[in-house]
Amino acid sequence: MSTKSPFTYRFEPGDRTGAPPLLLLHGTGGDETDLLQLGATISPGSPLLSPRGRVLENGMPRFFRRLAEGVFDEDDVRRRALELGEFVQDARERYGIDAPIAVGYSNGANIAAALLLMDPHALSGAVLLRAMVPLADPPAARLDGKPVLILSGRQDPIVAAENAGALAAMLSKAGASVDHRILPAGHQLSQPDVALARTWLAEAKQHAPAT
Repeated sequence: MSTKSPFTYRFEPGDRTGAPPLLLLHGTGGDETDLLQLGATISPGSPLLSPRGRVLENGMPRFFRRLAEGVFDEDDVRRRALELGEFVQDARERYGIDAPIAVGYSNGANIAAALLLMDPHALSGAVLLRAMVPLADPPAARLDGKPVLILSGRQDPIVAAENAGALAAMLSKAGASVDHRILPAGHQLSQPDVALARTWLAEAKQHAPAT
C-alpha cells in the first residue's frame, strides 16, 4: 500500500500472462476488499487494483458526493473522476501494469463511467454494473472503440431503465463499443452478472484498442 496515494487501496498482482488488469470500484458503503473476489472470479489471474472511495456519506465510503438518491453533485463527480484517473496513472507506473478495465458496481460503476468521459486514456474499457448517467453535460470524449459492458436490472428500484439506456447511448456517441444487457434482476448482483462479465472480459481484451 502506498503512503503517497490519497486512496486506501489493495493491489493484487496477477499471475496469468495476458490477463487484463482490473480497476475494482465498490458501491456505497463498500471498501477496497469488496470486489476482490468478484475480480478474481470474472478474470482469473488478472492484476487487481481496488481503491476505497474517499467521500463519506453517513460514515459509508463513496466515490463522489450526492445531493439525494440519484441526484449527484456533478462538480464533485468531475473532480473525483480526475483524481481517480491520477491514482490509476500512478498505480500503472508503480506496478508496471497496462491501462485497466474498470469493474464498477453502483456508485463505483458511476465513477467509472465518469472517468471514461473525463479522462478516456485512463481505462482500456469498463464493466458497469447497475450504472446510471453520472454527468448531465459531459465533456466531448473520444473513446475510440473502447469496449464497455453495461449490465442493468429490469427490477432495479434505484436505476431507471431509461437512465441506463441513456448512459449506453452517451458512451456509444463518444465512440465506445457498448454492449448493454438488461437482466431479470434488481439492484443487487446476480449469478448471470458474474457469468456475463466473465465471458465478456475473456473476449474484450482481444478487441480493445491499443492504449
